[in-house]
Amino acid sequence: MRRSVLALPLAAVLLSGCSLIPDFVRPVPPVPSAWPEGPAYRRPAVATPASADPSVTADAIGWREVLRDPQLQRVVELALANNRDLRSAALNVAQAEAQFRIQRGELFPQIGATGSLAAQRIPSSFGGGGGAITSRIWSGGIGFTSYEIDLFGRVRSLSQQAFQQYLGYDETRRASQISLIAQVANAWLALLGDRELLALTEQTLVNQQDALQLTQASFNGGNATALALRQAQTAVETARASLAQYTRQQAQDTNALNLLVGAPVPDNLLPSAPLDGAVVAEVPAGMDSAILVRRPDVLAAEHNLLAANANVGAARAAFFPSVTLTGSGGTAATSFSRLFSAGTASWSFAPQINVPIFSFGILQGSLDVARVQTQLQVAEYERTIQTAFREVADVLAARGTYDTQIAAQTALVDAYADAYRLSLLRFRSGLDTFQAPLDSQRQLFTAQQNLISLRVQRLQTLVTLYKALGGGWSESARVAGADR
Repeated sequence: MRRSVLALPLAAVLLSGCSLIPDFVRPVPPVPSAWPEGPAYRRPAVATPASADPSVTADAIGWREVLRDPQLQRVVELALANNRDLRSAALNVAQAEAQFRIQRGELFPQIGATGSLAAQRIPSSFGGGGGAITSRIWSGGIGFTSYEIDLFGRVRSLSQQAFQQYLGYDETRRASQISLIAQVANAWLALLGDRELLALTEQTLVNQQDALQLTQASFNGGNATALALRQAQTAVETARASLAQYTRQQAQDTNALNLLVGAPVPDNLLPSAPLDGAVVAEVPAGMDSAILVRRPDVLAAEHNLLAANANVGAARAAFFPSVTLTGSGGTAATSFSRLFSAGTASWSFAPQINVPIFSFGILQGSLDVARVQTQLQVAEYERTIQTAFREVADVLAARGTYDTQIAAQTALVDAYADAYRLSLLRFRSGLDTFQAPLDSQRQLFTAQQNLISLRVQRLQTLVTLYKALGGGWSESARVAGADR
């Protein structure tokens, strides 16, 4: 009899396969199928492609193929090992996975062994004058309590909801890693740019101090005006102010990089090479926007939508009867020594059915809430894809215009440098005052600063494009169709 009692819930598990979860249809992405076109979206000539195979999409290219500098690669490694935000994301995944295991356990009866002693003494006044009565009952057995037979899939729907939430957290962890790698790379590039700006400013300050001394000597000799002397002084003080600015920015860039890495970055890993386009490789954007549905944040939104859809199934199942079983089997005796003797077997079996009749709108309200939550998740999923499309489009526009802007700025620097050289020649030949070289030097310094900033921004654009296309999860390139 004991076997038959314990077999009932196991049979119920096998028989319960009904599900009221609505069929899931992935929303059509509310974005154009192709990337924008126009003058801003010209494809640059790829000097250092991240992959020799043009059919490989950005999300399949490893970050080591994109971030080429060995120092930067080592900094990224440190960040992946120490960043606290990434660690929190991993713990959220572990918590969600444990929560799913808890919910999944509701599909099966919770079986446990019990042992008890019940002792009772009845006073003689209740025993008809025959003296006090003391009784003891020893019992032991194995059984289950309040196990719900999942006839209409309510528990299974809740388990599916927890599973999809767990997958959503896992995709969020992937998105956090991709974002972290891009943040580290951009912070490292910002530090590289500010170091070049600092070196440029130091050299410019030396040149302007020399010019100030020359102007001072000319002023003392009566060959320069007080205005020219003051203008030379303003050029020196402007360079000193820029020197303090870039010294501050370099320190703040280092602090920001240390925070992202989660530990102080060793000095030998800070950028030391000159600003070079080969630091970051070009990544292909792909032919269409279908790549966006593989972005981790989009996948996380899809899993959240699936979780809300499963919750609708649980709310639907609440309208139907539920059957709960409680049962146990074991032995009972008045003394411990007789607990396992013949004739002491005992069992109990208590099925219970609950049929909703009048809920005064509670069940319908719960279903309506679940349906609205699903609609909200649909809107969130579509908004996530639209945001992703806008991010990629913006970066493509930047990538398509930076090369032209940098070429123009380089030509401007060359023109100012030549103008500065010619103005010095005219001054040394006595054909002009020192005002012309001072003006040319200030214009050259400003143009050089802008050129360095543009070159840094272009490299950061390549990093951001890689991130926006979903790249940065794999360390090395993956074959198409391989598991994450």
